[in-house]
Amino acid sequence: METTSWSGQFSDAIRIERDDGDENKAWTKLPPAAIITHCITMPWKVIFALCPPTIHYNGWATFTITLLMIGVVTGFIGDLAGLFGCSIGMPDSVTAISFVALGTSLPDTFASMAAVKADDSADAAIGNVTGSNAVNVFLGLGMPWLIASIFWEFGTADQAAKEKWVFRYDSE
Repeated sequence: METTSWSGQFSDAIRIERDDGDENKAWTKLPPAAIITHCITMPWKVIFALCPPTIHYNGWATFTITLLMIGVVTGFIGDLAGLFGCSIGMPDSVTAISFVALGTSLPDTFASMAAVKADDSADAAIGNVTGSNAVNVFLGLGMPWLIASIFWEFGTADQAAKEKWVFRYDSE
């Protein structure tokens, strides 16, 4: 997707996207869900419209600034999740797990829904669900295990720390 000007990015961010492609119809003819979704997402679209257009530096400026902005938004949402958990008395670990699960599963849900609507069979949706869950499980469990294994084998932990860990968590 190529953008050539900031004004185009801002007009795209403010304009309501239509499924039927007819941009000339009045917004009052849209379903209420489309209007509500647009109102919720428009501030985020406007913020990300601040990214430079892709014509600058072969897209590298866009890539770099967008990556930084995603990091800021992630930190912001993490703080909101912590405040939400604090306000309802939920531990940070439960709040973090819930928001991470929601953040990784919701896009897959929408992608599967789009795949089902676009295809006569549900093959793409089933592949998406099983593939995303496999990646989540293998990366979510495999990467921490690999990092911990490398740390305990080659890391800076002394022998006393290793023995203490084995005494506390050994199940044999």
